[in-house]
Amino acid sequence: MTVFQPATVPFTSQEAQATLQEACRVAGLASGDARLIRLGENALFVLAAERVVVRIARNLDVLDDARKEVAVSTWLHEAGLPAARTTHHSQPLVVRDRPVTLWHFIDNGGGPATLTELAEVLRALHRMPVPEDLALPQMDILGRVLERISSTSILSAEERQFLLRKYQELRAAYEALHFPLPACAVHGDAHSDNLIKTTDGTIVLIDFERFAFGPPETDLAVTAIEHSLGWGTRAEYDQFAERYGFDVLGWEGYPVLRDINEFKMTTWLMQNVNEDEAIAREFRNRLFCLQNPDSPRQWRAF
Repeated sequence: MTVFQPATVPFTSQEAQATLQEACRVAGLASGDARLIRLGENALFVLAAERVVVRIARNLDVLDDARKEVAVSTWLHEAGLPAARTTHHSQPLVVRDRPVTLWHFIDNGGGPATLTELAEVLRALHRMPVPEDLALPQMDILGRVLERISSTSILSAEERQFLLRKYQELRAAYEALHFPLPACAVHGDAHSDNLIKTTDGTIVLIDFERFAFGPPETDLAVTAIEHSLGWGTRAEYDQFAERYGFDVLGWEGYPVLRDINEFKMTTWLMQNVNEDEAIAREFRNRLFCLQNPDSPRQWRAF
């Protein structure tokens, strides 16, 4: 089993801010009005005056993913699918041993995107031929999870062993699945928050770090699990499935994807428990549910 070593400097909001300042100096961007808009797998800052979004990854282990994001952005733009675009800078930058990419700011004046619009984007994406020179990696649905479990300091020995066993069980169950839909380019984190609706109503796809070549059911399962958690109505989900043309909830392999998504959502949140007490409480709630599969899922979205 691969063992990941934690970064020398933990990826806190303060470290992200320090990385941002240095990246802006390197790129010649003004950072005086920088605002942190998200701290998750990456830190995202918006530079209002520059109309640029700065995306900072946690460590150099994901440098290839940052390179892929830049290439995917170019491909989608050239193929005519509205998508986030990088700035003119040579990218990715490497600053304080962290990959940094720079993106044109997208005005979200059109309001939140709907699940129906998400279904339309995914249907278009999944039908797009993938250029041979794009070299998308094969889908690794549990990618980065081992690193999260191995590098955190907030788990007891028993909790860590539980998560490692669960990881192995889920990977074996996933590898035994037989997918009914043909493999294609998949987003890898296909929820409606990764769409931006502009003032003129254009739906723009963002966040390409988990892009891969694999089963489209993995993209569809993201919306299905959010529906299962009560983060939307049944009518909204039914419209999503109808517009896409496939209901992943009706597929016999869905419970495996559901369990994998719950596992990923829990370990993703685990990375930031020291940032906020509400996050720490929610992580403990989710971990309890993983340990007690029949317990009701009363999860908060973050």
